[in-house]
Amino acid sequence: MKIHILSTAPTVEPERYFLPADKLVHGNPEQRLWSQYTDASGQFFAGVWESEPGAWRVSYTEEEHCRILVGRSRLTAQDGTVTEVGPGDEFVIARGYEGVWEVLERTRKTYVIFEALRLSSDPSATPPR
Repeated sequence: MKIHILSTAPTVEPERYFLPADKLVHGNPEQRLWSQYTDASGQFFAGVWESEPGAWRVSYTEEEHCRILVGRSRLTAQDGTVTEVGPGDEFVIARGYEGVWEVLERTRKTYVIFEALRLSSDPSATPPR
């Protein structure tokens, strides 16, 4: 076992991507991902994410802890609850959250994600160990 130091300003090239058109609310922001840790189970991840301004629909199947490093974003839940976040803000988005993530100013955050395994509805299926 070892300690994994995470950098808030990675020097390696990020994975660059755009969201599928059916998720977009407005804009087509380029997003960048610096994945810095994945556990052996593939369920636990940590790194840095960044996005240009724009808005898209989100539907969380994971639990995510975020810390905003730069920029401002607005999260609007399906029930209309609005949460604005900026530099220094830390928060958790629970599995099941649905709404819109809107980047108001280029936003960079650290993230820690836990994605629980989905077990088969087949009663004869054996969960992984």
